Amino acid sequence: FQQFSDTGRRKEHVKITSEPKPGFLEQLSETSGGMVIGFVTFLLAFYLLFTNEGRALRTAKSLDEGLSLVVPLDSIHSISQQNEGRLVHLAGALSTSKPLFDPSYGLSLQAVKLKRNVEMYQWVEYEESNEYEENGEIKKETKYSYNTEWKSEVVNSRNFDREIGHKNPSAMAVESFTAVSSNVQVGSFVLSKGLVDKIDDFKQLSLSHLEDPHADVTRGGDYFYHSDNPRRPEVGDLRVSFFYAGLSGDDPHLGSADKVTVIARQRGDQLIPYHTKSGDVLEILYPGDLSVEEVFQKEHESNTMKTWALRAAGWFSMFVGISLMTRIFYTLVDWFPVVRDLVNIGLKAFALCVASSLSLLTISVGWLFYRPLWALLLALLSVVPIVVARSRVPPKKQQ
Repeated sequence: FQQFSDTGRRKEHVKITSEPKPGFLEQLSETSGGMVIGFVTFLLAFYLLFTNEGRALRTAKSLDEGLSLVVPLDSIHSISQQNEGRLVHLAGALSTSKPLFDPSYGLSLQAVKLKRNVEMYQWVEYEESNEYEENGEIKKETKYSYNTEWKSEVVNSRNFDREIGHKNPSAMAVESFTAVSSNVQVGSFVLSKGLVDKIDDFKQLSLSHLEDPHADVTRGGDYFYHSDNPRRPEVGDLRVSFFYAGLSGDDPHLGSADKVTVIARQRGDQLIPYHTKSGDVLEILYPGDLSVEEVFQKEHESNTMKTWALRAAGWFSMFVGISLMTRIFYTLVDWFPVVRDLVNIGLKAFALCVASSLSLLTISVGWLFYRPLWALLLALLSVVPIVVARSRVPPKKQQ
């Protein structure tokens, strides 16, 4: 069953499908498959949590080692042989030997990176679904809506529920690309590829001072349009914008060259990765002029954020894994609505407590060889969720 409506450029229709409610054996089979996936997810959570603690402590030790060894350079324009092979700190303006070009649009810029971003005006499908049970059947009501938008990737309209009237081109006539300077320096020092990769603070380039490059291209704001009427684009029309990162020369429209702070190993006039005794690599770059202490403080903060993010991901993976493995109990009582709801709440509480306890225990094991006292404290904390859960269970009536 379908209903259609059309409001301007946005179109929508509703489709209702139905299928018989799965029987007990079919539900049990699906649950068994979920248990296997849950078990794999459960094991991956242990691996993620354990290795994350080792990584975090190793990174912290490497940063402390780097802070104790780093040598601030007196000048970025002279190379001292005394610092050969040492970890050095320097700050200065970026410079490149040649400007980056995009001859198709008559654009030239002295920068580390220049990115051409191409978007095409296309149909986009949105889907909203709602399932409900009626007359012993599972019905699914899906609302499909279509709207025209600028997209950087080609949207495959063949996957639409209704392609007729919403067909997109299969490719773009102009492609996006990113040009990177082959030689990037700070003073007399050449940055390694890893350091250049860290220069990724892209800003949109203003096109107000440029002219239309071709007769079939129109400039509007900060875009070049391949369209007969940019104010009323049609599906298949293109618009092109440009972004740059690491301005490496004085520009009358953009200002002075960007400054960066670098901590890396000196090898001749090259700045390359520094391998610490802890097994990590120090190859650090930040925008602006920062002191040694400020750089390592930012690195410690970044390490802390990454550590907590991975801990949260590990806990969530464990929670999902336990939930999937215990789902079979819900399936067994699915035919009794009241009991089913109570079991569902109990299983979620069980998964929450066990995931929290096992996560804390795994983290404590990860710290065992590095910080034994903290490991013992975390091991004790891991018992708290189980103790709290047991305290809420009513005592059995005496016979």
